[in-house]
Amino acid sequence: MDTAYLLDWANLLLRWAHVITAIAWIGSSFYFVFLDSSLTKPVDPELTAKGVDGELWAVHGGGFYHPQKYMVAPRQMPENLHWFYWEAYSTWLTGFGLFTVLYLFNAGTFLVDKSVYDWSAGAAIGASLGFLVVCWLVYDAICRTLGRRKNGDLMVGACIFAFVVFASWLACQLFSGRAAFLLVGAMLATTMSANVFVWIIPGQRKVVAQLKAGQPVDPIYGWRAKQRSVHNTYFTLPVLVAMLSNHYGWLYSGPHNWAVLVLLMLAGALIRHSFVARHKAHVQGKRAPWEHAAIGTAVVIGLAIWLAPPPPSAASLAAASRPVSFAQVKAVIDQRCAMCHNAQLANKGVALQTPELVKQHAQAVYQQSVVLRLMPFNNATQITEDERGLIKRWFEAGAPVN
Repeated sequence: MDTAYLLDWANLLLRWAHVITAIAWIGSSFYFVFLDSSLTKPVDPELTAKGVDGELWAVHGGGFYHPQKYMVAPRQMPENLHWFYWEAYSTWLTGFGLFTVLYLFNAGTFLVDKSVYDWSAGAAIGASLGFLVVCWLVYDAICRTLGRRKNGDLMVGACIFAFVVFASWLACQLFSGRAAFLLVGAMLATTMSANVFVWIIPGQRKVVAQLKAGQPVDPIYGWRAKQRSVHNTYFTLPVLVAMLSNHYGWLYSGPHNWAVLVLLMLAGALIRHSFVARHKAHVQGKRAPWEHAAIGTAVVIGLAIWLAPPPPSAASLAAASRPVSFAQVKAVIDQRCAMCHNAQLANKGVALQTPELVKQHAQAVYQQSVVLRLMPFNNATQITEDERGLIKRWFEAGAPVN
């Protein structure tokens, strides 16, 4: 069976599993951040006597729920204790599998853009894996050295932001724009999973062991788990937008793509902060602080204005008024597209070597090269804006082949 066909199936199944597990992980993360921010001090003295530090009454699905949180732990371990960690581990494993199938197996095409940085596929693979490891090491060092100092949260946040800005800039100097955006998202996602694997779950296991042994529980484990969980929820929206950016070539193809990525992720973090702060404000009876969400939205609007294509020049308008012949379009396709879409190499099942096939795939050619600007991949064949405009006018005229 054809290897490319099998890789496409692996791509589909891993992507499907990755989305499913990511929904489960992000959903539980969002819920527990909401829960922590919405708890109120118990009014029932029995709950206080049991060590309950916060409670919440909620209604959902036709029933009432009454979650309670113990600080640092209940006096006696319950028989049935649910752990939340496979959502995080499965998300990372499926994501890394997808990254391997799509990017590492095709590093010369997906990671390397020789117009950005001319190096070997092997070196690009090593550097991409290094990004994942180094990010975790730097982030963890920042948290351990600054986290418990006065104004520690502020210092940690500033240092992490500065590091992410640098990593985004560096990735965009080394890899293709599409790969750089994805890699920065994967870098943060790896840090999120490592938080669960290295600190959150081991800390909770130590708390459980101390309880079972009748020893006093060290509160550092709960504090550290809460710190890393909060960081994870702020990383979530930046990671998601970095992953989704792969479908929009106009985001990552510009000369200042690293700044676009940083601003998109900053907007996501600001919007997420607004929701986290809203939960706390609701419990305290205060006004919901939407200012951060408004700033994040303003950043997105500013990006949309910045990236908007310039108005057409007089020459372009004059050219647009002239009809486009199929011979002109076929010449562009033969030069820019047919090397990957022909009888011998029909990538993604698309071949463009005959007028009939060009007509059959006209909509896909228009979508990929003009609307999404994803093709040619990494613009490897150096298609020009005038040539994209030629395809646009031809398709909008009905894609004639006569």
